[in-house]
Amino acid sequence: MTDHAARLRGAASRLAEMDAGALLVAPSPDLRYLIGYEPMPLERPTVLVVDARGSVALIVPELERPLAAAAPAAHAIELVGWRDDEDPYALIAQRVTGEGRVFVGDRMWGSHVLALQRGMPGAIWSSAAPIVGAMRARKDAAELDALRRAGAAADAALADLLAEPLAGRTEREVAERLADLLVARGHDVAAFTIVASGPNAASPHHEPTDRPIGDGDVVVLDFGGTVEGYHSDTTRTVSVGEPTERLRTVHAIVAEAQRLAREAVRPGVEIGTIDRAARTVIDAAGFGERFVHRTGHGIGLELHEPPYATVGDRTVLEPGMVFSVEPGIYIEGDLGVRIEDIVAVTAEGVEPLNTSSRELLIVD
Repeated sequence: MTDHAARLRGAASRLAEMDAGALLVAPSPDLRYLIGYEPMPLERPTVLVVDARGSVALIVPELERPLAAAAPAAHAIELVGWRDDEDPYALIAQRVTGEGRVFVGDRMWGSHVLALQRGMPGAIWSSAAPIVGAMRARKDAAELDALRRAGAAADAALADLLAEPLAGRTEREVAERLADLLVARGHDVAAFTIVASGPNAASPHHEPTDRPIGDGDVVVLDFGGTVEGYHSDTTRTVSVGEPTERLRTVHAIVAEAQRLAREAVRPGVEIGTIDRAARTVIDAAGFGERFVHRTGHGIGLELHEPPYATVGDRTVLEPGMVFSVEPGIYIEGDLGVRIEDIVAVTAEGVEPLNTSSRELLIVD
């Protein structure tokens, strides 16, 4: 069972270390992480207020108070309901101690932030990423277990899909089938299914279309879902029928880049090192301009969350951090190749959470 009270104490401790006034979190994965409650964000503000002394209050519309009272961490927080004839921003401001720095969750609506700033003109406003983001970046044992199960379920769904012919089916049909298999293999929901065939494989975030998959096509399959709220995300590139020599060459380059990037993962190195490991291989092969995105992103309650495997991210890797390793090469009008695993940093090095074959698979 998740110890939300410990997470709240951790947030308060970080605030004290930074001599900050308060942490304000609206409905978002941050709120779910801290108290197990994630209502719909609306024009009526729901805001968690944590101060450095450990005082915790949830300012919530009165009509949603029963839902908030059922939250897993309700016993550890003060519930403060407000009615439509009251000023919720004043209630929030009253619970912010001092005139110091206020950390605000990244998902809080701009309208709410602006109203709070008007009510607390002396405060210094900052992103809550150094507080909650830093906590979320290091997964605990239960989170790692959910991520492992999500990764294994994604691998199993891929194996099921590739046991069936792809030729003659449309991208959309394959995407729908893959979504069904993700749920059948243990995901609570399928979050996304990218099926990009032929020249469409050169579009990294392609939306499946009614294009029929034909013999000789390359197909990029990038997909995932959630298990207990934690995401899977994996990508494999396959060839329908015998691949061309060009596809074999490009795939081999991406596979080598992905292997070296995975092997570079260990505690104590900056996550930008992982990006450089992959990019060095692809640059040396002459495809540097075709590698158009970062090498990876953190994953957990959100599909994309810090840290990010890119040169500009100076995050030092620690055990429990989980992120993707997914280099790619994209040649417009021709083909695309991407290989992606989710990996967890361990005390000894790295644990891949995806174990399906990274070879260029030939399918029917």
